Amino acid sequence: MLARTSKGRNDLVPIGVVAQRTGLAVSAIRYYEERGLVASVRTEGNQRRFLRSDIRRLSFILIAQRLGLGLAEIERELASLPRGRTPTVLDWQRISRSLRSEIDSRIQLLTRTRNKLDECIGCGCLSLDRCALYNKEDRAAAAGPGPRFVLD
Repeated sequence: MLARTSKGRNDLVPIGVVAQRTGLAVSAIRYYEERGLVASVRTEGNQRRFLRSDIRRLSFILIAQRLGLGLAEIERELASLPRGRTPTVLDWQRISRSLRSEIDSRIQLLTRTRNKLDECIGCGCLSLDRCALYNKEDRAAAAGPGPRFVLD
């Protein structure tokens, strides 16, 4: 559980506000809370309240998932952020540096895929007229299974 900060109740927002701001379903926010990615405090009426900065944490999760990062990777990165206080710019920069090479690799793969889809992805299908040029005698098969011209 989070300790109440000296900033007061204004930094705590109900789960419905968090859902509205992030676009996540309340059930998804509860799931991320169960996973320990965000934490709530309970009111006297047992209602969840989240730090306003949890909106950023949840937004990071959404973006990271869109980039194709797995929940384990996301959990690892969020574990480096402080609990009970709003992460600083330096905290977020540390995560950015940590993920930069992975994101760059994914960008390169997406770029190669986009470019090769107009040509040949090296699957060895030989069903296109152009395959005779790009994959003469099915040389992609010698490199292994799958889309060799994209993955290599």
